[in-house]
Amino acid sequence: MTLDRLAAGLRPGDDTPALIRGRRTVTRGDLAALRDGYAAALHARGLHPGDLLGLAVRPGPRALAIVLAAYRLGVRVAVLDPNAGPDVLTARLALARPRLIVADAAAQAVAGWAAPLARRAGLALPDLAALAPTVTVGRRMPGNAPAMRQVHGPSPTYDGDGDAVIIFTSGTTSSPRAVVHTRAGLDTGLRAVAELVRPRPGVPVLGGTFFVMLPSLAAGAPVALPARRPQALARQVTGLRPQATYLTPPQLRAALHAGVPFTGSVYSGSAPVSATLLNRVRAAGADQAWGVYALTEVFPAAAISATEKAAFGGDGDAVGELLPGVRATLDETGQLLLAGAGVCDRYLGAEPHEWVATGDVARLDGRHVVLAGRSKDMILRRAENIYPGLYEPALHVPGVSLAVLVGVPAGDGDEQVVALIETSPGADRASVEAALREPLRRMGAARPDRIIFGQVPLAGRSRKPDRAAAARLAAGSSSGGRR
Repeated sequence: MTLDRLAAGLRPGDDTPALIRGRRTVTRGDLAALRDGYAAALHARGLHPGDLLGLAVRPGPRALAIVLAAYRLGVRVAVLDPNAGPDVLTARLALARPRLIVADAAAQAVAGWAAPLARRAGLALPDLAALAPTVTVGRRMPGNAPAMRQVHGPSPTYDGDGDAVIIFTSGTTSSPRAVVHTRAGLDTGLRAVAELVRPRPGVPVLGGTFFVMLPSLAAGAPVALPARRPQALARQVTGLRPQATYLTPPQLRAALHAGVPFTGSVYSGSAPVSATLLNRVRAAGADQAWGVYALTEVFPAAAISATEKAAFGGDGDAVGELLPGVRATLDETGQLLLAGAGVCDRYLGAEPHEWVATGDVARLDGRHVVLAGRSKDMILRRAENIYPGLYEPALHVPGVSLAVLVGVPAGDGDEQVVALIETSPGADRASVEAALREPLRRMGAARPDRIIFGQVPLAGRSRKPDRAAAARLAAGSSSGGRR
């Protein structure tokens, strides 16, 4: 298994680079020592296979070492996201009931003395220590929970199956929802990433998610965590010349605007990836550019190259061929269902399932998937169902950074269709309008009632378009539109 191979390949004393963060390099030996110390510490606190560990630690060496330590012990990990808000997190913790929460000082500051500042940044956490026993890793600050000291000594190695990670997704404070991946399912997903990217030993990979970091490190490739500021990212790419880079579409757009000179293969997902965006990445120096279709329930599900995406001439958003081991079918409403060894085992508190509903309306051409929009995003106009995802890709003409179609109530249960168009920095508005004429004409009965030029609201960690916010924006605007 991928994580077993990584565990065997991390040995104390190895000075080969593992993680690169700014000017700091963490070696494979450093990472091994952290993992071993945390594993012994968690074992000393009485955690056993099947127990649940809540993780509220910023991405980096400590978070990765704790995940590896928990995996060694057979302990499940629940990822706690400060973007969810205190009420939602409280409900999630009540559902998961972790035996222990491991948090760094930053996460506890968000919940404590820095809460007013954190709220302005869109971050909030409940008082973690009031919900479950909590320990601090890394530097402690006043008011933090007691430190979890690393312990020198052996810890048992669990070699069975069972739950590995719990990731909260949708849901409310009254009904939280969490995806449960088993150890075997997690390994299937990691191997799928490795087969797609094929990381080479010794050459850096740029990416910050566990699904990028783990298979890269297992293959012997060091991983660089992407800089947040585009200018710093440009220096990072220039200096490292990574063999592979994974960034979300908003990160890519910001990087391209800053003139980041890409190298190697670039992958993007977690939000819609247009052919225009992938072609811009190729033009910026990348040898290859790929769009990855993935969900929390199955990562990854399908992938498509920039060349294949640009050549697609049909309606909808082509997301490529299903990856090996992934199966697909459509339900009676046209919604895409996925199954396979890498699909999550179940939702927390529910029975295991074979098929997972994606919420995406799609059509299948053999193993090739074309999305037609989210089922819940359907717009009803004059008794006709309009799926935005079927038409939005055509609106991504040169000069358009992001485009969404939303429905605005028009009375009697009917809706208006409004296109919200965000242009790229420096784009000429008249040129964009001219380029949109033909795609709009080809939309037929789905042609928007109004077009609004403005910034598309984003939400969540993956910064996907916030359609509800976009609809509110469209409903409040009556200028700049036309049929």
